[in-house]
Amino acid sequence: MPKRLLMLGGSAAQVPAIQYARRQGYYVIVCDYLINNPGRQFADEYCNVSTTDHEAVLSLARNLEIDGVVAYASDPAAPTAAYVGNALGLPSNPYQSVLTLTRKDLYRKFMAENKFNAPRFETFSTPAEARGAVDRFSWPVVVKPVDSSGSKGVTVVNEPAAIETACVRAMSFARHKAIIVEGFVDTEYSVQLEGDGFVRDGQLVFRSFCDGNFDRLCNPVVPIGASFPSSYRNEIQDRAHTEIQRVLDLLKIERGALNFDIRVDRQGQIFLMEIGPRNGGNLLPQVIERATGVNLIDYTLRSALGLNCSDLHMAAIEGFHASYVLHSLKDGIFEGITFSDAIAARIRGKNIWAEPGQAVHRFDGSDQALGTLLLEFESFDQMRESLGYMDRHITVLLR
Repeated sequence: MPKRLLMLGGSAAQVPAIQYARRQGYYVIVCDYLINNPGRQFADEYCNVSTTDHEAVLSLARNLEIDGVVAYASDPAAPTAAYVGNALGLPSNPYQSVLTLTRKDLYRKFMAENKFNAPRFETFSTPAEARGAVDRFSWPVVVKPVDSSGSKGVTVVNEPAAIETACVRAMSFARHKAIIVEGFVDTEYSVQLEGDGFVRDGQLVFRSFCDGNFDRLCNPVVPIGASFPSSYRNEIQDRAHTEIQRVLDLLKIERGALNFDIRVDRQGQIFLMEIGPRNGGNLLPQVIERATGVNLIDYTLRSALGLNCSDLHMAAIEGFHASYVLHSLKDGIFEGITFSDAIAARIRGKNIWAEPGQAVHRFDGSDQALGTLLLEFESFDQMRESLGYMDRHITVLLR
């Protein structure tokens, strides 16, 4: 009898994990409140339930007699997976710990209390409250919903006059109707240290760091892809690994995938900006597999089902690999995408979600992505140069 796996979410970003689970012979049930989610067509069964409704998903999981639950590449669904796993005695991490990692207000408080490097922050329940506190901020600041994902609703604010507009925008993405305003961590690097990792028996047994890239022509805090290997020194990567392990020890995180967003300030101090208790988006697991040979989707599913993951160990990065999020620099009606010959020669995988005639918007968050690319380069310099000027290679056609 095949293992029964409940996958929380059927978005385009989650389709690769759903497809892989089916290929492995698991009985896959996709849960998503959006009826037209693309993942349902690849599942054995689909249930129209919100992945953030803890009790509804728990009831569903009991009725379906599942063997494991996965929130692949989804921060909002991660606490639900832990809640269900804890209640049913399935392989999972402590619910409160997962909630701490996915709620920016709780995470910042935890980091400050345990003496990690963390930006000064305040949490507000209304934009007016934030506007009234501007005298306490050191500019610039970053405004975020406390519980969004994919950089949705995140804005860098340089002056008091712009704070309320940014807070209104952040509030529109906040499920718990709270926003956080925190200090901007300045860095000499043009890229951010990012990556995915995996925990087994409480230890970070695998991590693969990369450079998180941004588009200089649109929102500077929304990532547009990841490139391997990272430009950060091994010494910085090792210190980041040690700090991540300290978080895992304190929160008693025992298993599963992690996603990291890390900033290194001009004094070389490491700020663990986010540790997501799930696989990364933007094709991170797929790029990691190309770069290291390690299939993190496989280990994520195995861990959720309580299967053996003892063969997972650190692996070196070979070659020069990247993911790229296709996006528009302005609003319009989508007609198609063209690629230069130079970048077309580097494409190893392409998935365009946008359809001709569809309204698209200037890229301000992961929900406005038009598709993804997997890329392979001949050298590090070629990769950095290409990713820094993708507007010269990719044109989104609009009318």
